Amino acid sequence: MDWKLELVPIPVSDVERAKRFYSEQVGFAVDHDVCIGGAARIVQLTPPGSDCSIVIGAGAGVSEVPPGSVQGLQLVVSDVAAARAQLIERGVPAGPVQHVENGAMAEGPGGAWNSFVYFSDPDGNGWAIQERPGED
Repeated sequence: MDWKLELVPIPVSDVERAKRFYSEQVGFAVDHDVCIGGAARIVQLTPPGSDCSIVIGAGAGVSEVPPGSVQGLQLVVSDVAAARAQLIERGVPAGPVQHVENGAMAEGPGGAWNSFVYFSDPDGNGWAIQERPGED
């Protein structure tokens, strides 16, 4: 039996601002944007090539945690420097390419699975982009 992670809720304070950030700046596809009985709004977005989506929204039952409290979300890409360049070009304040060295973050790319870029959404939810090794 497969157990697939399909949806991760991201708590935000302003749904429109977050929708614009994730779709226009980060490049996620808007899967749907619906209002449920006037009591809740749900926006589902998916990163390019991902089988897992995020959901942002407002209203009853959407999120019980404060905006900005989700940290450590991770996207995996084949070229972390190119991904960072896309974010910067779209106005996302992404950090430099870094790697773990002797237990601390150091500037520049590292070895296999050891190159990262960090950014946050407008509410402070924290994301990491990690470079995967090349395909053989």
